[in-house]
Amino acid sequence: MAQIWVTNGTPTMPGILNPVTAACDQGYVPDNVWMLSNPSVAEYVTEATNRFEVIIDAYGGDADVYTRDLDDETDFHGIIDFYRSTIETVQKNDDTIAGDVTPGRKFMSAIAFQSGFKFDADHVFYFHRKAEGYYGQFYAEIPRTATDLIDFTKVL
Repeated sequence: MAQIWVTNGTPTMPGILNPVTAACDQGYVPDNVWMLSNPSVAEYVTEATNRFEVIIDAYGGDADVYTRDLDDETDFHGIIDFYRSTIETVQKNDDTIAGDVTPGRKFMSAIAFQSGFKFDADHVFYFHRKAEGYYGQFYAEIPRTATDLIDFTKVL
């Protein structure tokens, strides 16, 4: 049974990488990562792809990273289709899927959150920095007491 991570790109690298690092730290080490990209974040998604592999490797995993490109960041139907089709494919394979709603614009996070629940993702994660002063820092630089990886499927 594989563990899958699904997320979207953003220009803030810690926003993309901190949630998956926290998940790995808590034992959810993805076997595959699916990232949604669009022209405004394509270069960051490319950079994050390599970093995902390094992070997951550090936790003993060996993940492949895939991207789906949208022509426009406001392709709302495309965003929904990305989450729906990824979740449904993972479920058909009897794998576990975690959707990350942390990175991206508010509408992307809202769609990711709703899609996670509507299409029955196993986890809907949000990386919460509980303390001020750590914006832009990576997970390894932030005290564990200043962060929380919230799984909305467990708290709602």
